[in-house]
Amino acid sequence: MDTDALPTPQTITELKRRAHQLRRNMLRQAKGKGQGYIGQGLGIADLLAALYFFEMKLRRGEPLWPDRDRFLLSTGHYSIALWAVLAEVGVLEHGELDGYGADGGRLDMSTLETTPGVEVIGGSLGHGLGQGVGIALGHRLDARPARVFVELSDGELQEGSTWEAAMSGAHYGLDNLIALVDCNGIQADGPMVINIEPVRDKWQAFGWDAREIAGNDMGQIVDALVWARARTGRPKAVVLRTTPGTGIPTLTRREKAHFVRVDADEWDALEAELEANADE
Repeated sequence: MDTDALPTPQTITELKRRAHQLRRNMLRQAKGKGQGYIGQGLGIADLLAALYFFEMKLRRGEPLWPDRDRFLLSTGHYSIALWAVLAEVGVLEHGELDGYGADGGRLDMSTLETTPGVEVIGGSLGHGLGQGVGIALGHRLDARPARVFVELSDGELQEGSTWEAAMSGAHYGLDNLIALVDCNGIQADGPMVINIEPVRDKWQAFGWDAREIAGNDMGQIVDALVWARARTGRPKAVVLRTTPGTGIPTLTRREKAHFVRVDADEWDALEAELEANADE
């Protein structure tokens, strides 16, 4: 959580270890419920490890520290990943992970405003970047040094509200705003419906500095975050090409990866696959 840090080989190794633990936490949650949005969560585990344990300015156990960097999960149904990392930074208790998706619990299958560490509700897709623009502009007006990281999906690039927000971010020169675009190629019923390519070029055309990386390569993720940190004058977009189910080959091969249901007798095999891939 030292935002002046530069990556070292040891840093990358430690962040990979952190990402693996996040995947363990997600599997624990999905196993308890028997289902969930685990494919997307596993896909962004590397990004969240890099954000929360390398790049963002945070204080352990203080989710409302005023000068914190903000992370906005626009895709609220990725909550399984957010709960996994919030447990690791001391905002949630690990024991709560077993209550993922349980009636009356606070770890819903989409983000809730009652859960510590949640900055915005991301259930209505296409709104996260607009909220990020507003928060980033507010930080500027308050002379607050905090940055705003907005995760959004490739599916949200089909919504006009996303591009209205992109125009606004560029208009105000919000260099404290970083969009993290999870391009995993899927929507609720299968592959992307509308062709959104070329993604990086579109962000550049809207006045953003943009970069495209392999979203499950920790070295590339950290390098992109350092790049975004150094750029001034314009908002930044990092396009991450991720694979749903990363770390568990059985899930990466599933044709329907948006919402995963697993038979009760499959969980031990999935856990074994995850551990077998721990060093990758």
